[in-house]
Amino acid sequence: MEVRAYLKGARISPRKVREVISFIKGQSVERALIMLKFCPRKASFILRKLLQSALSNAENVGIDVDKLYISKVVADDGLKMKRFRPRARGRAGKIVKRASNLEIKLSER
Repeated sequence: MEVRAYLKGARISPRKVREVISFIKGQSVERALIMLKFCPRKASFILRKLLQSALSNAENVGIDVDKLYISKVVADDGLKMKRFRPRARGRAGKIVKRASNLEIKLSER
């Protein structure tokens, strides 16, 4: 069986999240939670909360939590907020504030 959890519109760039995703992909849930707890990145905090949400989804369905591992983790582009900053000689510099859509799938071994 599979269990999923989504997070849409997380205010962090998908590129920064993908760095942390590479650590936990394919790991058991217990090991991934420990790795995320001690990783000093903003993305690790967000992914840890999402992983705990997926775990609670598994408990609600009735799946044994000890047998779960992370089968799929995806960070896609979300909404981009476009802003402008004043620059020299009347020009404007473009600022893109990126968001990401995250998905975690847990499967049984």
